Amino acid sequence: MKKILGIAAATAAMATSAMAAITNNMENPLFIPTAGQFASKTGIGLLYKKADHSEAMKLKNRAGVEEFPVWRFTEDFRYGITDRFSTYVSLGWTQNDDIDRKGMHRARLGLDYRVIETTNNFVWDLYGEAYMAGLQRMKGAYDADGFKYDNFSNGRWGAVFGTKVGKRWSQFTASLFAEYLQTFGNHNNEIKLKKFDLTSMGFGVQNASALGFPDEISVDLKSTKEITIGTNLFYQINENWSFGGGFRFVEHTDNGVKSIHTDVSNANQMVVKGLLAEINNMNDGWDEYILSGVIANQVTDWFQLALVGEYTFDDAHKNSQNGTDVKFEIGVHANLRF
Repeated sequence: MKKILGIAAATAAMATSAMAAITNNMENPLFIPTAGQFASKTGIGLLYKKADHSEAMKLKNRAGVEEFPVWRFTEDFRYGITDRFSTYVSLGWTQNDDIDRKGMHRARLGLDYRVIETTNNFVWDLYGEAYMAGLQRMKGAYDADGFKYDNFSNGRWGAVFGTKVGKRWSQFTASLFAEYLQTFGNHNNEIKLKKFDLTSMGFGVQNASALGFPDEISVDLKSTKEITIGTNLFYQINENWSFGGGFRFVEHTDNGVKSIHTDVSNANQMVVKGLLAEINNMNDGWDEYILSGVIANQVTDWFQLALVGEYTFDDAHKNSQNGTDVKFEIGVHANLRF
């Protein structure tokens, strides 16, 4: 009996060990850090964009204009609390000097739990994140040609709920994932007022200051949602080299303004009412279809270098400032496990 129990215990230990080490490759979509392990993925990317021919870009005389170089910096830091439960923070910064727009494009703090992990390397993960775009105020300017974003943060706080399933067959890995982001409306924003096009009201183009408006206001934004679904495929050539690819779809819904948060004189209430009617639904959302690829080299047991690339097709709404005819990014990841 003792021998049988000993064999059973050893078998269970081996199974647990095998499950905890589905992959040590940080570019593999099923990677998670084990208990007490830190994992850091630092990225730098170079993005080329060519603006689309939407109404928003035509109004700003930027239809078809190229934007390069656009710099992208990312950091993904993870820590294994147990072999199946980890925490992480993901940060990203974009610098686009061509349109004088910069700021955090990603700020998330999350928990990831591996609900199912079988001996034949099938996994199911659930994760939740605090969406922290509210760390940076949304900044922009309102001029005669409409609204212009000055940074990449929408200024909102929110929550992300996601799930992922995947399986590894020897050298090949496949996964599917989906996530839902809900933001909460607030007035964490700064909007500079320059000129208003009041032609529809019979007043033509007017300087905001001449009408008695302050130089800057804050508005109460509506909540938004974002839906992402995708898949990843990955192949381990040998202990040093691997490659993979993926596809994801992201739906960015329209922004909207509920009210002007800053006090405005009664004399300008008619102007305010007209403006709110225009931006109640800003019609600035867009859908993205993103193809990605990676080639990785395991330099040492704890250090990995990866070359990554993304090409994005998108479908922008009428007033979106994010629509492109061409959008391609290439970059490098420096990955550490310790």
